[in-house]
Amino acid sequence: MDNLEKMDKEYVFGTYARDYTHFTRGRGARIYTNDNIEFIDFSSGIGVNSLGYANKGLVEVISTQAGKILHSSNLFLIEPQARLAKKIVELSGYKMKVFFSNSGLEANECAIKLARKYGENKNRFKIITLKNSFHGRSIATLKACAQDKMHKHFSPFPDGFIYANDIKEAMTLAKEDGKVVGIMLELIQGEGGVRAFDKNEVLELSQFCKNNDILLMIDEVQSGIYRSGEFLASQVYNISPDIISLAKGLAGGIPIGATISSKDVFEIGDHGSTFGGNFLSTSASLYVLDALDSYKKSGDLALNIELFENYLFELKNNFSNIILDVSGLGFMRGLRLINDEVLANILNLAKKHRILVLKSGNATLRFLPPINISKDEIIEGFSRLKGVLLEL
Repeated sequence: MDNLEKMDKEYVFGTYARDYTHFTRGRGARIYTNDNIEFIDFSSGIGVNSLGYANKGLVEVISTQAGKILHSSNLFLIEPQARLAKKIVELSGYKMKVFFSNSGLEANECAIKLARKYGENKNRFKIITLKNSFHGRSIATLKACAQDKMHKHFSPFPDGFIYANDIKEAMTLAKEDGKVVGIMLELIQGEGGVRAFDKNEVLELSQFCKNNDILLMIDEVQSGIYRSGEFLASQVYNISPDIISLAKGLAGGIPIGATISSKDVFEIGDHGSTFGGNFLSTSASLYVLDALDSYKKSGDLALNIELFENYLFELKNNFSNIILDVSGLGFMRGLRLINDEVLANILNLAKKHRILVLKSGNATLRFLPPINISKDEIIEGFSRLKGVLLEL
């Protein structure tokens, strides 16, 4: 055991099944160990490094801002925060306002508070979430996850969450319970098997919510920021949610979260964040969104998503004995496998073949590459993954 591993085990809480591979630098979708061993990264820090590693423009923006102001306070005007809010709203196409925080769970906490405040005068406070959902690890967002395994050890939890097996049951439960203020879902379930919900069902849910004054709350912590091929997966589904939560790829690796909503019910003191939306995170995010917006407009994003998808289906066809299906949308994809044992074996062999991939629920191999991953990196990554499957 080297000194760093020993130090980590001695001083850091053991909450992660940590792999002690020691990465020290990266470029694009390639990341290197302290021994200069190169990996292709199809995980991008679990969907965070939207521009890959060491993007020159992002490095320059971060360095420049660090030489000016990293942080002041939300009690004062923060120019890049105002500009970023405007940029997010314009890219979304919705008439909304933005609250900035530091992570996905904080963005979802804000969404829950916003919904509760909206329903206060109507005596409605319950929120319906869907089976296999994941919305965060705070006490409230943990309870919002419709997974029994997430609810061990930490009770008592706050009341007001109802679980539905699917969208149709969610609408039925909302009809039966007059206390429901919102229905919250991930359009593509990241932890739940990279499952993309049926577009017609989502459209039906959207209309149901509008007809019954129930808030449609879309968790885009993982599916947002061009991962679906559009700025928001909500745009792919052609819906207009009442509340959307964002995080992960929004600032290319700098912690940030955002809650955007058409329901402007918060008043001074209703919510806050010390670090949320500071100079550093919002400056970085402005650069990321400008870069990805240009990338999408060039047509290269769509071409690379198509290439990535073609390789996934090629693997499914060539290894049909272990791969059941391709799931997800855009650059948020999964390979549904025959069982969890095969998934574990692939993850073990992937390290040997120098390719980084992720696991998801329902025996699914998950892919979250950098949004701007190059054609060459895609080809090389799948060559290595094919080597994994051939050895398996």
